[in-house]
Amino acid sequence: MKKISVFSFVAVLALCAGQLSGAGATKDTKEANKLALDGAEASKNQEWDKAIDSLRKATDLDHKYAPNLAAVYQQRAYAAASNQQFQDAINDYAEAIKLTPEDARIYEQRAAVEMKLNDLDKALADYSEAIKLKPNEVRYYLYRSYIYETKGDLKSSMADTEKVLKLDPKNQEATARKDRLEKITALRAPFTPIPAPPPRSSPAPAHTPHKPHKP
Repeated sequence: MKKISVFSFVAVLALCAGQLSGAGATKDTKEANKLALDGAEASKNQEWDKAIDSLRKATDLDHKYAPNLAAVYQQRAYAAASNQQFQDAINDYAEAIKLTPEDARIYEQRAAVEMKLNDLDKALADYSEAIKLKPNEVRYYLYRSYIYETKGDLKSSMADTEKVLKLDPKNQEATARKDRLEKITALRAPFTPIPAPPPRSSPAPAHTPHKPHKP
């Protein structure tokens, strides 16, 4: 899982603060910006609950802060997963997805946690969503093909592997998986016995002419 850069996120909010501090800014806009900056500072200090509370209020006033709130949910989820609190991480990733459903990375991050819980069906669904959003991302096909192979769905695993090799013909992981899947498929193929040759027919006996009896 990739860690979100809180510091770049703080820098963006600081820039917004400068832009929104003019006389034309409304009261709600100024309040939203103040709350967002408070949330960014709390996030920098890894005070996740405080950061989420401030950014949730900022988002209620101005929805443009939704991506920032989603980013902090991801930060808290990452921290929870690092502490083996996998269900808490999944819950936070779910909240982040509600805010920014077009961000494929969040589905990938949640799938990684679901795989730690051995919840392969949910991980499979999340990688499928990520692929819908980024259909040319090799990494997502590799993970999904791994899950399919683990579940014993060799046909689907091979389909994803072939997709990887189409996008990246020299991908070593996909090449190795293709070879492995082909060998497994060959071993599982039903044995078809070689049909026995038809029995040879016996030659007809030679005809002995009947000798007539003497009168």
